[in-house]
Amino acid sequence: MKGPHCRKADPISTAPQAAQSARDLTTGLIPTTMLLFALPTLASSVLQSLNGSINAVWVGRFLGEDALAATTNGNITMFMLVSFVFGFGMAATIMIGQAKGRREPMQVKRVAGTAMGVMIPIGFAIALTGWVFTPQILSLLGTPGNAADLAETYLRVIFVAMPATLTFTLLMMALRGTGDALTPMYFMGLSALLDVGLNPVLILGLGPAPELGIFGSALATVFANTVALIGLVLTLYWRNSALALRGPELRFLRPDKAIVKAMVTKGLPMGLQMIVISTATIAMLGLINREGVATAAAFGATQQIWTYVQMPAMALGAAASAMVAQNIGANRWDRVSRITLWGLGFNILLTGTLVALVILFDRYALILFLGEESQGLEIGRRIALIASWGYVFFGIAMVLFGTMRANGYVIGPLLVMVISMYPVRLGIAAGLRPWLGADALWWSFPIGMMATALMAGALYLHGGWRKSSALPPSEAEQRTPHTPDAGGTTPEGRNAAPATAWRDHPAE
Repeated sequence: MKGPHCRKADPISTAPQAAQSARDLTTGLIPTTMLLFALPTLASSVLQSLNGSINAVWVGRFLGEDALAATTNGNITMFMLVSFVFGFGMAATIMIGQAKGRREPMQVKRVAGTAMGVMIPIGFAIALTGWVFTPQILSLLGTPGNAADLAETYLRVIFVAMPATLTFTLLMMALRGTGDALTPMYFMGLSALLDVGLNPVLILGLGPAPELGIFGSALATVFANTVALIGLVLTLYWRNSALALRGPELRFLRPDKAIVKAMVTKGLPMGLQMIVISTATIAMLGLINREGVATAAAFGATQQIWTYVQMPAMALGAAASAMVAQNIGANRWDRVSRITLWGLGFNILLTGTLVALVILFDRYALILFLGEESQGLEIGRRIALIASWGYVFFGIAMVLFGTMRANGYVIGPLLVMVISMYPVRLGIAAGLRPWLGADALWWSFPIGMMATALMAGALYLHGGWRKSSALPPSEAEQRTPHTPDAGGTTPEGRNAAPATAWRDHPAE
């Protein structure tokens, strides 16, 4: 029965079985919609972090502090290399979200196909390059001598997984752009379960498996990511997902020039933002490694704890980005500022609670990774006490950045990260070290995150992010680029709201 609130069916969500997990993020109560999207994203982060943490426990307990320091150096290197392509995945996610909001299913497929056509070759190139230059990378890091050989073995095997890891990550990000946060959670769970289960088997040689040590830990990750990727792809086709390409749609795997251009112009600054974080972390790790293996292991264990502290911030930032992208695509600017405010409120509540728990129970958490007799235990407690509170400000910045990048505004956040990571964080770490000793390293983290939040707030209030546009024209619009649509606006104008549009719409 039709009523005054009936809407035209969404061709994406009404495809057979395609609407099982995807959500329309342009309607409904904002706090409820945000939580229903953010909680599965948060669960995915929990699973990923539990995977890394449990594996760190296996490595630290079975193979010792040298091996734990080796995996810390290897994982930071991997984060840096993934950052080269992460921005392109984020740009694809935003464009998919805006296309979903505009009810353009073929544009969703075009963006997804182009992203896959670009990412897969890059993944193989990174794998080959990383395998060849692993010793040089670890040398630049100043990896402690006892851990260097182990790190080389670990890192080279992990490089083999790069094509599967990047493709898996891209598909999960793209699904969130369509509003589906549940499917990524399921397959992250599968990957984590396989990785955690296989680690002790391959490290220790349980049952018929050979004893492979740190090589086995890395091999478990390769196997888990590959199996999860295969399962995810099969599920997308079984559900007839908006991302599944069939028949003539396979031509979208040949990169579209307009979409690639948008990915480069919008994605490159986001990728550079990740690289800024990575290189600053690597520079910081070089300073930390000078303090010895015990401090490097303590920092690695503390990072495992911090992954949990920052999870709500990352999930809420992703939720804000996906929701704002779809609402901008649907021209629902009246909801954008409210989405941001709810994201900030949830972050302060959730992240603040986790920070308090870390400060209260840091000893028990660190013992899991280091053992009760480790020299790094008290060092880790000192790091956690000094630096953990900064993640409340980190969360504020993530929500604000998520909102702004949803409309393709990426240069401002990049400049903010450059300033907060280098002059602020590294400047404090190096400049105050003669007076504060190793404490200068740890104080640089919260001060840098506070500076990031303050600058992000200034950009949100006074920057030009509302005038940006992330979505390139669709195939039909490219053929008739200046033809007014049914609303009397050009295709370009349909996606480029005026700077005051967010104020002009009445609140819901």
